[in-house]
Amino acid sequence: MDHIRQILESIKNPATGETFGAEKRIEKLENKNGALHFTYKRDGITPEQKKTIESVIVNELKQHFSEDNIFIMTTSTNSADVFGKKEPAKPAPEKANLKVGHGNPLPTKRKVNGAKQIIAVSSGKGGVGKSTVSTNLAIALKNQGMKVGLLDADIYGPSIPMLLGMRDAKPVSTDDKKIAPIESNGIKFMSFGLFIGEADPVIWRGPMLGGVLNQFLFDVDWGELDYLILDLPPGTGDVQLSMIQATDITGVVGVSTPQDVAILDSRKGFKMFGQVNVPVLGLIENMSYFVPDDMPEKKYFIFGSGGVSNVAKELETNFLGDIPMEIALRESCDKGTPYMSNNSYEGRPVWNAYTSIAKKLIELTSPEKKGFFSKILGR
Repeated sequence: MDHIRQILESIKNPATGETFGAEKRIEKLENKNGALHFTYKRDGITPEQKKTIESVIVNELKQHFSEDNIFIMTTSTNSADVFGKKEPAKPAPEKANLKVGHGNPLPTKRKVNGAKQIIAVSSGKGGVGKSTVSTNLAIALKNQGMKVGLLDADIYGPSIPMLLGMRDAKPVSTDDKKIAPIESNGIKFMSFGLFIGEADPVIWRGPMLGGVLNQFLFDVDWGELDYLILDLPPGTGDVQLSMIQATDITGVVGVSTPQDVAILDSRKGFKMFGQVNVPVLGLIENMSYFVPDDMPEKKYFIFGSGGVSNVAKELETNFLGDIPMEIALRESCDKGTPYMSNNSYEGRPVWNAYTSIAKKLIELTSPEKKGFFSKILGR
């Protein structure tokens, strides 16, 4: 590895013109079963310069390692380097930073410190209201006396800060260098949306996403939680698999609207979890019907009816309930004042639906029920 180190030490930093060796940027260099794992200090290097550096590294080393076996990771003490923005004068307490790099794999299953139950909320198709369900379900569980955390795992489209009315919040570091979650409406939450501007696109590949989600699971000081809700991105891709393989999840709650096109994609997503031995606790039909404010006894089945309950029967899992549409629900999302945090809605159809689903989940995840799922899956 001495020759490889010499090559890396000769790499020039475009920001200063100095070599990595002169600036002592190399932190870790390992050959693991023919794969090179290289970590360097990122401080003072912009995203554009980082791309240039790593292209040079791959080009210099591809005669010794295949490109697929070169894993480059970075560390940075300044989040302005990671996201390409000017950092204000250092506040107190210290601002939390993310360590973002290629090939930062999620570990084999670990427990999230302090979280008794972890429930992933999933949908096979985007646009079915999964994040709205995750947010209001978390608060509905809190209304039942539970301590709840909410992790926004949708890196490409994080919406939880908006739904909770915390768009300008910025996480800080705890005394032991953990990331302190933001508290809102009686729950704790963490989202990548807190680290970037709302208009900033995220153009990342899977391994980089895994590194951030790893931190959100295990480097956030969640404290003692009865439930940690994971708001997964739609689909059955890299992020979903990484999350469920990284930690011991109690089970998955599936969300879909009742129309056929949504059911088609959702069915695939729900089946995926069974194939990787994660129990599906049940399915929720969102936007099940519309209830006019001036005619609460009327139900308009805009997207059809019964689609999700039929899939629940087909997959032999629980149908947790249907959540109707109300104008107040849409307004609460836009304003960042979650529906289930407003006691004036108590007794209305949406309130009753979320409350019923929360109670069913508490029953399903009781120690007796959890033991039942474990026996079925051999866990």
